[in-house]
Amino acid sequence: MFNLKRLLLALSFYTRLPCPKNLDYQQLPQSAIFLPMIGWIVGGLSGGAYYLAVQLWPTTVAAVIALIAGIWITGAFHEDGFADVCDGFGGGYGKERILAIMKDSAIGVYGTLGLMLLLLLKVGLLGSLDVRIVPWILLAGHSMSRLMPLLLMRRYRYARTENSKSGGAMFRPGFADLAFAAAMALLPFVFLPASCLLATLPSVFSTLWLGRYFNRHIGGYTGDCLGACQQVAETVFYLGVGASWTSI
Repeated sequence: MFNLKRLLLALSFYTRLPCPKNLDYQQLPQSAIFLPMIGWIVGGLSGGAYYLAVQLWPTTVAAVIALIAGIWITGAFHEDGFADVCDGFGGGYGKERILAIMKDSAIGVYGTLGLMLLLLLKVGLLGSLDVRIVPWILLAGHSMSRLMPLLLMRRYRYARTENSKSGGAMFRPGFADLAFAAAMALLPFVFLPASCLLATLPSVFSTLWLGRYFNRHIGGYTGDCLGACQQVAETVFYLGVGASWTSI
């Protein structure tokens, strides 16, 4: 199941980290099963940035720096998808109009407000948690949330008929692929209390709801929908952890 070349493909596509140049990009769609492992890298580096920052500044500042680190590593790949989905579904009526808006590189009011509120919510949640656990929460959140797009890819079809920038979207993972990705996504939870594992359930429910919503309006998903799914799942996970942590 493990394939180093496909892992490097995923790393080159989903992050800005340096990778070998002579990769076979025809295998890019299949590399999507390594998304949770990409989450290890992004979450680990973001958690490290938080750990270093919190030694010098307040927790909210450290949370902002952690988010900046994650956005820099990925090139705002998933955040861009979330903003496009906010614009498309917020301002579009009908499948063709929604898809056209999401393909437009310009960001509108819905996308700007949605992204701003999402980032504020993340900062507020991460800044309110125990500083000792936040690096591990970031590691688990980035990894687990990157499993959620694979669930949509398994359940629904790709909505666009033409090629798009998200070549990895046109792939339907098998059950063995999902099992491998799920094992990778849940591995970081060995460092966290069991209550944090329960906080993944709302993320799964939000993913299933988004999948049905996307399918009802555009007949499937796009690469932007997958990015939005990851962002929502990550944020909902932080919400769940925050709720369970305050009740301990």
